[in-house]
Amino acid sequence: MSSLADFLRPEQIKTDRESLMYYGRDWTTYYDIKAQAIVFPEKLDDVVNLVKWARATKTALVPSGGRTGLSGAAVATNNEVVVSFERMNKIRDFNEFDQTVVVEPGVVTEQLQNFATEKGYLYPVDFAARGSSQIGGNIATNAGGIKVVRYGMTREWVLGLKVVTGAGEVLDLNKGLIKNATGFDLRQLFVGSEGVLGFVVEATMKLTPTPPRAQVLLLGLSGLETLMPVFGLLKKGLSLTAFEMFSRQALDIVMEHHVLPDPLGENCPYYVVAEFESPGEDSEARALELFEKGVEEGWIKDGALSQSNEQAKTFWKYREDISESLAKFSPYKNDISVKTSEVPSCLTQLDLLLKQAYPTWRVIWFGHLGDGNLHINILRPDGLSKEEFVKECQKVDVLVFETVRKHEGAISAEHGVGLSKKPFLNFTRSEAEIALMRQIKSVFDPDGIMNPGKVFDLK
Repeated sequence: MSSLADFLRPEQIKTDRESLMYYGRDWTTYYDIKAQAIVFPEKLDDVVNLVKWARATKTALVPSGGRTGLSGAAVATNNEVVVSFERMNKIRDFNEFDQTVVVEPGVVTEQLQNFATEKGYLYPVDFAARGSSQIGGNIATNAGGIKVVRYGMTREWVLGLKVVTGAGEVLDLNKGLIKNATGFDLRQLFVGSEGVLGFVVEATMKLTPTPPRAQVLLLGLSGLETLMPVFGLLKKGLSLTAFEMFSRQALDIVMEHHVLPDPLGENCPYYVVAEFESPGEDSEARALELFEKGVEEGWIKDGALSQSNEQAKTFWKYREDISESLAKFSPYKNDISVKTSEVPSCLTQLDLLLKQAYPTWRVIWFGHLGDGNLHINILRPDGLSKEEFVKECQKVDVLVFETVRKHEGAISAEHGVGLSKKPFLNFTRSEAEIALMRQIKSVFDPDGIMNPGKVFDLK
């Protein structure tokens, strides 16, 4: 095969500048895009032929889903061919007895959520980018989101994967089984692999019965030190599905961007959105008791309990619209994780470090506090060029990641490594682990054509 046109139709290939720039990037804004072509496979054979062509021509391939990633894992910067899976977007083979559904990688997360709801089930992996992110990308990054405290990461919901490796082989991994004690679970190698081993072309996803109705508490807290006591209080007394934190600065930006009212009477330094399953009046009464306990302890300054689905959606809007509201500031982002028990110490140290490093810059905190995941957003000051801003932020990355390493945490909780975190991978992974990952990649991708340069460099 000498060219892409030998096995793809003309409408499956784009080389115009607008398409190259649109499909060649993700939500990171600090990389210069240089893609040679965008291709749109529509079936398994297209993907197999594409990988075989790439091996023969030594052409690098970059997977592209909804491009909502924040680590540069889906950007093309070195004349790669970008492989968009948006046309492989079918939902099929729903099995009510097994509570599973087979999907193609281009299915949008919200599309799968809505399908599950229509069938009387729930697909619980959820986050603000649900309307544009795709299942293939969710699997490649082991996406988490707002309900990990109750339902876990994407990994827990993948029962089977069909993949095309960098050698052009088609592997059908685990085949939807719940139990399979027959050697290595290669399926799990592909979950979170960021496309460096091969392409996901089909996934068998697990669904769960629809839970009881949920209610949402919006709480204003008195200080940073009260976040974990409040989490402990609610976790013991309620069936929590989410526990999300954000700062007053984050709230102010969301209110300004969306012209929303201040949700509470008190102006508080930190806020929490806590969602819990509420099957009856007892749950609501218990929530109010816990709220009063938090007030008595001095942890909670103010709060409100949702009384309708619409009010619950409004409470969530204050948290979920933070990233969208911050976009105009071109923020420099880090997402880190530590064990939940380490959150108070790590958060306090990082808050002090960042205030010392950026005394005049705005640093916006929010995160999935219930699972130890914190998001740091540094806003670019007016008049500072993109290059200068990134250079300054990268200086402090080392200090941030040193703090994370001291707490035995991870430099990326759910956004992956990609390009942006690659220089710091050794803060979370040992040299022995990185060496093994390189060896694993060489087995699945002998020519090094699958998303090269992401996560780690080959030596």
